[in-house]
Amino acid sequence: MATTKEIVSFRDVAKIYRGRPAVSDVNITIKEGEFVCFIGTSGSGKTTTMRMINRMLEPTKGTIIFKGKNIRKYDPVRLRRTIGYVIQNNGLMPHMTIKDNITLVPKLLKWSQEKMDKKAHELIKLAELPDSYLDMFPAELSGGQQQRIGVVRALAADQDIILMDEPFGALDPITRDNLQDLVKNLQETLGKTIVFVTHDMDEALKLATHIVIMDSGKIIQDDTPDNILQHPANDFVKDLLGEERLLQAQQNTLSVGDIMSKNPAHITLGRSLSEAIWEMSRHHVDSLLVTDDSKKLKGYIDLETINDHYSKDLSVSDIYANNLIKVRKDSFLRDTSERILKQGYKYVPVVDKDNTLIGIVTRASLVNVVYDAIWGKEELENPEDANLPVSISKGSENA
Repeated sequence: MATTKEIVSFRDVAKIYRGRPAVSDVNITIKEGEFVCFIGTSGSGKTTTMRMINRMLEPTKGTIIFKGKNIRKYDPVRLRRTIGYVIQNNGLMPHMTIKDNITLVPKLLKWSQEKMDKKAHELIKLAELPDSYLDMFPAELSGGQQQRIGVVRALAADQDIILMDEPFGALDPITRDNLQDLVKNLQETLGKTIVFVTHDMDEALKLATHIVIMDSGKIIQDDTPDNILQHPANDFVKDLLGEERLLQAQQNTLSVGDIMSKNPAHITLGRSLSEAIWEMSRHHVDSLLVTDDSKKLKGYIDLETINDHYSKDLSVSDIYANNLIKVRKDSFLRDTSERILKQGYKYVPVVDKDNTLIGIVTRASLVNVVYDAIWGKEELENPEDANLPVSISKGSENA
């Protein structure tokens, strides 16, 4: 199996201003094709760390390796021409056309006019803007359109890595969301490595494959978004994520086995219909799961079917239905919720690998989990405050 190459590596890096560390003890490995987000509060060191990659800031201590070579051995100007850079105010030259802005770095690299023209048309298409915009000036475009140009301009010289310093911070939420989608799509399609600074956790979780959380110049947690959500390193990370995100993350990884009832109401094939009615009455349900004598799940039987076909000579095996959805204990709860809540099932039986009945997930138990994810675990003082039904067909569930 091929291993992904490292493109940037920080080794015990520090940046000191006037005797005070802005960044200290930074050790990060960034691999080719990753989307890395540096996130933290103001003054956490995230922007300082990113700017050391292209030598806009020089590390005071430690080593930064870029593509296998100490960055101190690169000429700073040439290094920056091999690394794309996008800033919050897009950085477009107001006196240049969009085409000239896009091809600014290729021109410095002495590309031919034909090659630059081809690249400009290619990138305006990636920005999802018409070719006619190439002859316009930045002031003639909206803020969101200008930022689209700023993003694709960073791709102009076919750089392997692109740095983005809070590029969407000044944009309205809708434009920002659209540009996030654009950047994520470009990164995945083109396989570029992106290092992205943000203070917005929603943005980081949406975009990143790798998140670096910083505080007071130090790395607090360096991991995948999923691992950070599931295993926040400390209270600082928990506060940054927020209780709602943590609850939602918990729901997303809950398994069926975490909430299933282990004693579902059931009956075996050979039992009479009278016995089935008695079992339903005893459990206060209007249906029963049906198993064989080894507790292998066969189907279900409900009160309506018994009423339609009742006879003392018939048994459960004569009229039970076998068109039953079932799930395994280790199935993710989020997948089961689709079946129950969106497709209208009252319950879903749980079986093991041998189809033995081991539990049941009811609509009521699942709804409680969903409520916890939305409102937290505190009980509502007044059900009307949530504008929700007080009862959810409890009488018709197999519990």
